[in-house]
Amino acid sequence: MTDKAAYTAKRVFDGEAVHENAAVLVAGGRISGIVPASETPAGFAVEDLGTGLLSPGLVDLQVNGGGGLMLGDARTVDDLAAICAAHVPLGTTAMTPTLITDTPEAARRIVSLGVEAAAKGVPAFHGLHLEGPHLSVQRKGAHDADLIRPMTAEDLSFYLEAARQLPSLMITIAPETVAPEQVKALREGGVHVSLGHTGAGYDTCKTSAEAGATCVTHLFNAMSPLQHREPGLVGAALDLGAFNAGLIADGIHVDPVAIRIAMKSKRGPGQIFLVTDAMSQTGTDVHSFTLGGRAIFRENGMLCLEDGTLAGADIDLPASMRFLCDVVGVDRRTALTMATSRPADVIRLPVGRLKQDRAADMVLFGPDFAVKRVWLAGKVHGPH
Repeated sequence: MTDKAAYTAKRVFDGEAVHENAAVLVAGGRISGIVPASETPAGFAVEDLGTGLLSPGLVDLQVNGGGGLMLGDARTVDDLAAICAAHVPLGTTAMTPTLITDTPEAARRIVSLGVEAAAKGVPAFHGLHLEGPHLSVQRKGAHDADLIRPMTAEDLSFYLEAARQLPSLMITIAPETVAPEQVKALREGGVHVSLGHTGAGYDTCKTSAEAGATCVTHLFNAMSPLQHREPGLVGAALDLGAFNAGLIADGIHVDPVAIRIAMKSKRGPGQIFLVTDAMSQTGTDVHSFTLGGRAIFRENGMLCLEDGTLAGADIDLPASMRFLCDVVGVDRRTALTMATSRPADVIRLPVGRLKQDRAADMVLFGPDFAVKRVWLAGKVHGPH
């Protein structure tokens, strides 16, 4: 039995471009190249995937939970692995599980589990995202206001140590609550600083970008809006090329008109990429669950607190790409980049592209981005 496989497909997306009638060569669980299907070298076992689209596995930088668990509920590395596993059948092969505002003790427990998960090679785990607790109470969304607090010197030291041990670490902060000097220290320590849950004005956001912030969390949501006399974080996210921006494309968190405007006006090199903001219900059929002791209700594609406050999203990345194409009018290649290479570039990890020597993390799509099969390091983890 050979460990060399050639997967031929009508269309192959490599993370940037589409190849027609191509073969992806996999050896030892890693990509060894993309060639025309007619030029598949000897020694590779050929499998024809037909009319499907073969793509890099999807990358999600905002995953609060899955499989019935919120990340904050995790007590063992198996719990963290179960959250990741819930997303793999949906095409997501790289993710940064996300801890929303919690206690310092919870953050330390989750970071410890993350370090253990990285050491054990938990499938699809590529780091952590700490969304809070250094946010604005006025823009808290579904976060617990009682747990929101300033960043201390002890916090900063903890984050820098975590960044040294994890594959990647993103932290969402409100720039009016975290000093530029702290942002600078985080950035120099390898932390990816994202702005969100903030009422800050454009100038404050720009100062944070100059200090090292490079991302914006769930664009348009829980942030100062674009106004004609004060552009706010929305204006800064679109105007400043230093910022990348995550986007929840479910038609609920952001209107398709706003998405079209944002995509047309975003100044580079920073780009807009997709996130799910997924909660514990992902991969289950539950209709309600709890978040910090508060009930979250799932209905008509929405997740809400009892008072109607949006609490995460009920969508996966393939459905997000479908929404972008069918409703917003984005072309398929751009939608794919927004779920693969763009988020991968934000955390600067070797995922999201079918490139030589990278792990063969792939997904086969049928029509309308229906997931037909998923591979992790060349091994099938989905329908076959």
